[in-house]
Amino acid sequence: MKHKDGKLGPQPDRRSRVVPITIMFAVLCGVSFYLGGIFCSERNKIEVKDVTKVVSSPKESVVSPLQLKATAFPECSSDYQDYTPCTDPRRWKKYGYQRLTFMERHCPPAFERKECLVPPPDGYKPPIKWPNSRDECWYRNVPYDWINKQKSNQNWLRKEGDKFHFPGGGTMFPRGVSAYVDLMEDLIPEMKDGTIRTAIDTGCGVASWGGDLLDRGILTLSLAPRDNHEAQVQFALERGIPAILGIIATQRLPFPSSSFDMAHCSRCLIPWTEYGGIYLLEINRILRPGGFWVLSGPPVNYENRWRGWNTTIEEQRSDYEKLQELLTAMCFKLYNKKDDIAVWRKSSDSSCYSKLGKPEAYPPKCDDSLEPDSAWYTPLRSCVLAPSPKLKTSVLESIPKWPERLHGAPERISDVPGSSTSAFKHDDSKWKVRAKHYKKLLPAIGTDKIRNVMDMNTVYGGFAASLIDDPLWVMNVVSSYAVNTLPVVYDRGLIGTYHDW
Repeated sequence: MKHKDGKLGPQPDRRSRVVPITIMFAVLCGVSFYLGGIFCSERNKIEVKDVTKVVSSPKESVVSPLQLKATAFPECSSDYQDYTPCTDPRRWKKYGYQRLTFMERHCPPAFERKECLVPPPDGYKPPIKWPNSRDECWYRNVPYDWINKQKSNQNWLRKEGDKFHFPGGGTMFPRGVSAYVDLMEDLIPEMKDGTIRTAIDTGCGVASWGGDLLDRGILTLSLAPRDNHEAQVQFALERGIPAILGIIATQRLPFPSSSFDMAHCSRCLIPWTEYGGIYLLEINRILRPGGFWVLSGPPVNYENRWRGWNTTIEEQRSDYEKLQELLTAMCFKLYNKKDDIAVWRKSSDSSCYSKLGKPEAYPPKCDDSLEPDSAWYTPLRSCVLAPSPKLKTSVLESIPKWPERLHGAPERISDVPGSSTSAFKHDDSKWKVRAKHYKKLLPAIGTDKIRNVMDMNTVYGGFAASLIDDPLWVMNVVSSYAVNTLPVVYDRGLIGTYHDW
């Protein structure tokens, strides 16, 4: 400092400040070591011997690093190669046969659950790579002779040497699935321009219809139960085609409302007009307003086909009239029809659904207490679920066409608690970066080595969207007890399901 006369004043000694700081630092270090010794004194008293054991008392203090010990599981016996816990034919007798209840999802109680590794079939080989797998698979990977013998005359599949071949035939498309879909595209031009992106095939057989649509930009979820045809879905997955075990019986399908742009049934033998039309009402729930329902087989074209259906022309005419009456009452209109294929379109006009509220309406309109997206162990109801009037851009006529809809924030994002358009866009951009990192860790992603992928805890389907140009498909799974984001996944043009793990 300078005095007023400009002369320097006395300077403080810097060394005098260093000593207190040094002493303080030394004291803090000592205290730190002392406290560390106290807290770490018990570090070797607790040892985790088994990852399945739980700490017996909350009062015990666990302060050491968790010690994990590997647990080995035995291999199941060879007769469990097809074991699917919740659809196990060995337990069917415990459930009723009315409306095929026994084929629904029934998980075993804790004391019946298996804790062993399910073995592959004897002689199993790595699956044939995509896209060749669509047309052939190893016989030893799905060694089911019954379905081969029963369906050989319909060209579903045929065994040649050590392989199954899939000619693309079916009961209603003897000239092959491609010719069948070509005719369908003539009836539904929206299949060609990106309007239709997601579809469901009920009673899918070996999923040839869904397999053909993949090249046409339509992602199909093939659905079939485990029945006397064995696990038809197993063939679909072995071929690399999206599929899931399921049946429309007494419970809702595990999908949100207004999910699919198109639903299809090719001689799936579902009694659509029985039980108050309850099965068709479930199709109405999962079909997007403006969506298409396609039926081939009885009673369509009954005038020419009734002789091969072990019935009379009068019975088939009556069945067709009942079906048409039911669809009209549900606000469907006949869109197109030719030969064995008939197409109906679900109305997106709110005026039609308002008429369902009248006392004399049948089937009646569902009341407001019915949650439209509740689909995990939720019983079917004999009522028409009307589309939400607040959803304007989620109808098929208004939703962006594929592939534009993939990266745009859907309208239903506003229904998800804690979500927003900005949160959606952030998640979308985040997954683009993450996918690049995943491919560094697992270079097989994006090659023909990986085809069937499951995202076990998806949110908006960002992982699947980031891999959309790779030769794979993703089953997006949303927990049944988490925030329901699955409608957003479907609005993006992706597929998924609910599960409780």
